[in-house]
Amino acid sequence: MIVAGVMSGTSADGINVALVRVEDARRARMSGPLKFELIGYAEYPYSSTVRKFVLATMNSQRASVADLARLNFLLGALYADAILATLRRFRVKADLVGCHGQTIYHQGEAASFLGRKLAATWQTGEGAVIAAQVGVPVVSDFRPADMAVGGKGAPLVPFLDFLLYRDAHVGRIVQNIGGIANLTAIQAGASSVQVIAFDTGPGNMLIDAVMERLFRKPYDCDGRVAASGKVLDRVVADILREPFFRRRPPKTAGREEFGREFAERFVRRCGRAVSRDIVATATALTARSIADSVQRLVLKKQDSYREIIVSGGGTRNPTLMTMLAVELRPLGLKIRSSGEFGLPSEAKEAAAFALLAHETWNRRPSNVPSATGAKGPGILGKISYA
Repeated sequence: MIVAGVMSGTSADGINVALVRVEDARRARMSGPLKFELIGYAEYPYSSTVRKFVLATMNSQRASVADLARLNFLLGALYADAILATLRRFRVKADLVGCHGQTIYHQGEAASFLGRKLAATWQTGEGAVIAAQVGVPVVSDFRPADMAVGGKGAPLVPFLDFLLYRDAHVGRIVQNIGGIANLTAIQAGASSVQVIAFDTGPGNMLIDAVMERLFRKPYDCDGRVAASGKVLDRVVADILREPFFRRRPPKTAGREEFGREFAERFVRRCGRAVSRDIVATATALTARSIADSVQRLVLKKQDSYREIIVSGGGTRNPTLMTMLAVELRPLGLKIRSSGEFGLPSEAKEAAAFALLAHETWNRRPSNVPSATGAKGPGILGKISYA
């Protein structure tokens, strides 16, 4: 079966499409773990007007109901265009689509609302529109099913991480740096119930927001601004003492924790520092929050962790990667790229949702309860038929 996986991250920079060939479900059950092969991958940036609108809509205090409804249908059409363009480029036909959608709101922790305690999430991008335009069934809206059984709805990528990176002899930490940074820790010879996974804090989100605010640029190209600045170590140390970073997993985060309002507070905490120093400090916060999470929440003397496999858009920022290498060096972890395992860094999350869609289509659960905190397994997503 060929499945098109579609991902739009919290950085809201565009659409990622991965075409994945998944081994037939019956053969997979006979031969052991699910097997998959990446056929091709493509990226489609949002236009500046769409990105600006998506980011504005994520500010849940200001979004109108009409705008949210229109955005749902607009993104469905944009996703369909991206899928069709990718299928033409690689000259294949998809049997199924798995679309994560664009996260507009995510509240993994239950909070009081009209007399009940509720957790809630919203990924937008109409699956029915995608199914009608592409002509194949679409699995979308993956996170609610995990939350319905007590999970936080994230992270879901550990399903792929376990299949791809588990090793009988080497413990591996898989670190993705998207808008939010998240890790999956897989001890040597671990079963899926032993997987640890959680969000470590901001990835590119804070860096991008600071660049937009101070330089009117969407991101720090090649980390040049951060490389020219000086890190305000006191600011980083103070932020790492905040509740989110001290909380034990499972835990998840989004723009509600590290979006526009956090960026504004962050800039104020930097005081009269020059702009390039503020960008350097934002970059250092991402690197140190990752290393701090690895050291405090994952590593133990008896564990077998030897490698950290890095993926996501943050790998394109050389300054961030250099800072991360410096922070991880004392921990004795070898840094590797997901590309070394046959899956390019930028394709990983889209490929993950292709696999999750395949499992849903075959009526099999694909959440990892030890990662999300769910009470049990769940079949994820909703199906829109062509």
